[in-house]
Amino acid sequence: MDWKMQIGQRIAGGFPGKEMDAEFIRMVKEYKVGNVILFEHNIESMPQIKRLCREIQKLVREETGHSAFIFIDQEGGAVTRLPLDGCSVCGAMAVTATGEAENAGILAGITARELRSAGVNFNLAPDMDVNNNPDNPVIGVRSYSDQAETVAEYGVAAIKGYQAENFPVCVKHFPGHGDTATDSHLGLPMIDKSLEELEKLELIPFRAAIENGIPAVMTSHILFPQLEKEKIPCTMSRHIITDILKGKLGFRGMVLSDCMEMDAIKKYYGTENGAAAALEAGVDIVFISHTAALIEKGIRKVYQKVEENKISLESLAESAQKIISYKERYLKEECTGQDNEWIGCPKEDRAKEKEIRKKSIVLAAGELFALGKNPFFTGCPGFRATLASSVENRMVHFAEYMKERFGGKAVVSSKDPDRKEIDDILTAAEGADSIVVSTYNAHLQPGQMELVRALAKKGVPMIVTALRNPYELAQLPEGVTGIAAWDNSLMTLEILAEVFRGDWKPTGKMPIRLSV
Repeated sequence: MDWKMQIGQRIAGGFPGKEMDAEFIRMVKEYKVGNVILFEHNIESMPQIKRLCREIQKLVREETGHSAFIFIDQEGGAVTRLPLDGCSVCGAMAVTATGEAENAGILAGITARELRSAGVNFNLAPDMDVNNNPDNPVIGVRSYSDQAETVAEYGVAAIKGYQAENFPVCVKHFPGHGDTATDSHLGLPMIDKSLEELEKLELIPFRAAIENGIPAVMTSHILFPQLEKEKIPCTMSRHIITDILKGKLGFRGMVLSDCMEMDAIKKYYGTENGAAAALEAGVDIVFISHTAALIEKGIRKVYQKVEENKISLESLAESAQKIISYKERYLKEECTGQDNEWIGCPKEDRAKEKEIRKKSIVLAAGELFALGKNPFFTGCPGFRATLASSVENRMVHFAEYMKERFGGKAVVSSKDPDRKEIDDILTAAEGADSIVVSTYNAHLQPGQMELVRALAKKGVPMIVTALRNPYELAQLPEGVTGIAAWDNSLMTLEILAEVFRGDWKPTGKMPIRLSV
């Protein structure tokens, strides 16, 4: 394998549609791109994913001589790429709310089997960030907890669940994305902590993952000025990746970048410059996830670095061989041409998924009550809170869903209602026996909480259900019942309807500290 082929093994690319387009196919044929990442815009149904993955593998094997890693972000909950005919497990924080770490392993096994049956062979999960900043716009419920030891416990349980299925995964976002108030998809975050401070919190879960044989670690696009004196993020820092992650922490697996088209890289450094710098710093596989032109620019920039002797042929060969060895370890079925038929989500897995979701529901404040004959339901639709999130508006809205089952009236609000909208909703709620409000990141959307406080003044029994981060439940007016439900998936709405009917009482425990 010549050095240009080796570079191809170190690239993961993507394309915009449900099929590979001509430009992406050219990237594989001309530049020998050896890996692919899929997003929700690539996916229509589970059988369609299966067909697409077969086509990807056929092309990549013919052009490179090796199977492709086909990556996906199937964390569960807020970051779910699979369609409705596949399993869609709850997210990390919801799992922790069950109080049973073994549930993280069970859901990992379900996810691994579901992905493999569809032809996807590498999951970019679990998220091992410690969400110790409530205002974090991008992590939140993707984290297991705001406590490092808890994140380590549940994250390792998930890793072991994937290991039992011989399914490769990575932990992210090294050395930690939990203490930020900036989404690296949209800006360049900074964490001004020393290595000693990181050792006491952020690095605890990553150490645990490394000790338990995690095959890959994903880097963050975050500035750590006390670790890296140059004004470059972790993904581009040789000191952080090679000296700390590989040297101090002893990691010997694959290092993956986050997407180099995120604004933290693209806007401040340029995707192609960031990609080349990441490989130079010690990253094994860089993600240029969406745009063929940027894949081409990135690879050409790497060629230039090699020709300038800034990236050595020895390091190229070593990294490419590492990648191929992991492919041989995990992709035996693909390498031998064996292909299991897609079986969908088995009934027993779907049942287990629902059982664990039920255990995750938390009664955070107040008591449950009968909704009465004329309930009033309101709240905003789930929205893309961050570019990491999946599109959530494909689901039926909470208020409309509940009205269909309990009668009464439903009004869908905007995500940040103004005074006029709030007044209109107050008028619509006149005469209601009870009020049920769904919130979605209301701790970051002040209009939602203004609506909650205004409705509470009516003095009728009221429930607020947090359908993403639960931090707003600490701000509830006195006497209002609060429920943490973690996401607005169809299964979660089904479960909440059971709760409102009085079929059962939530038993989940809040996995984070709520404070006003």
